[in-house]
Amino acid sequence: MTDIIDDLEWRGLLAQTTDLDDLRKALADGPVTLYCGFDPTAGSLHVGHLTQILTLARFQRAGHRPIALVGGATGLIGDPKPGAERVLNSADVVAGWVDTLGRQLSAFLRFTPEGERPEPTDAVLANNADWLGGMGAIEMLRDVGKHFSVNQMLGREIVKSRLDRDGMSYTEFSYVLLQSYDYVQLYRRHGCVLQIGGSDQWGNITAGLDLVRRMDHNAPHGPAHGLTTTLLTKSDGTKFGKTESGAVWLDPELTSPYAFYQFWFNLDDSDILRYLKVFSFRDRQEIEDLERQTAERPAARAAQRALAEELTTLVHGEEECRKVIDASRALFGQGELASLDARTLGAALAAVPSVPVAGGAAALPPVVDLLVGTGLVASKSAARRAIQEGGAYLNNAKVTDVEAVPAAEDLLHGRYLVLRRGKRNVGGVVLEG
Repeated sequence: MTDIIDDLEWRGLLAQTTDLDDLRKALADGPVTLYCGFDPTAGSLHVGHLTQILTLARFQRAGHRPIALVGGATGLIGDPKPGAERVLNSADVVAGWVDTLGRQLSAFLRFTPEGERPEPTDAVLANNADWLGGMGAIEMLRDVGKHFSVNQMLGREIVKSRLDRDGMSYTEFSYVLLQSYDYVQLYRRHGCVLQIGGSDQWGNITAGLDLVRRMDHNAPHGPAHGLTTTLLTKSDGTKFGKTESGAVWLDPELTSPYAFYQFWFNLDDSDILRYLKVFSFRDRQEIEDLERQTAERPAARAAQRALAEELTTLVHGEEECRKVIDASRALFGQGELASLDARTLGAALAAVPSVPVAGGAAALPPVVDLLVGTGLVASKSAARRAIQEGGAYLNNAKVTDVEAVPAAEDLLHGRYLVLRRGKRNVGGVVLEG
């Protein structure tokens, strides 16, 4: 057992708790069973979910038992959004997403390996469709709905903001009943006495706590608790986890391991030390050492590199992380481009300015034109000057002829070329079809 509360406070994660002293005592007497819910409203988790996933993992490493609840039932409705009603997905689609999220969560938490005896801290994967899916409307209204005050529900911030705009359907208005009942079921089935979530979930968490007290007033497993973590934003106040192309997904088909690595590697210096505490399992001494390295040599990006490697390995595996690092080095002339597999090279070029070429290898234009097309230079005259000054490269080989035209044998995997101007400016050429 370690003091998980002290660790969360040091990492800047602790936002709200129901009774901190009582929770500390319960955790010290542990192990405590806790849960966090993840609704399958998309086909993958994204980096915005990592705060809660890694917090569950921290509790497990501190000697407690986490429950990862995937909302096979609540995912059919979705937690109300501030802006507008959610699009409702079909039951088959949501069921497929439940399976995907379960597999993704297994990369972060230790579940009981097949054929082995469970350990007290082994994680549990739960699905609220197991108790909500067969529950009738009358049962829900009589057994759960009677414990909720409409006045209190109308006073919730998300409800007030939506009613002040375009209104809210009864479906989304009732979401809090379903999520609260999850806590009751996990309390009864697994002795779960702690729910965690982002600070925007505080209203749902306290509603669940109140329902546990009302429906299990004898408290056979002891008092229930709630804890929220700080919502992350960038130093400029914008939402964490968003890029120009949208969310950064954990699914490699939606966000390649290369793009995933680059997201962390390119974090701003003003954000990286805060994020290192939130997303890394490194201890205080290691993080403080990275903080010192960042202060002394910010251009080396030691903290960004450490976090990118740790999370890419955790999410995509050691082999994929190695490929990504090799690709990053090779693109900037520090490794062999020919040794990269097609998938990794394609993902790497998707992250830099690239120009498509149709018509096969015979249609490849001169290097001068490609340098302009990728935006590495502003004009053909600038491209010729870069070549003449020895600053233009094709597949990491210096281009010496201003009239040079790439040949079919220059194409990597039959369709890629890597252009570079100087040491740090990289572009790509991709043969279409």
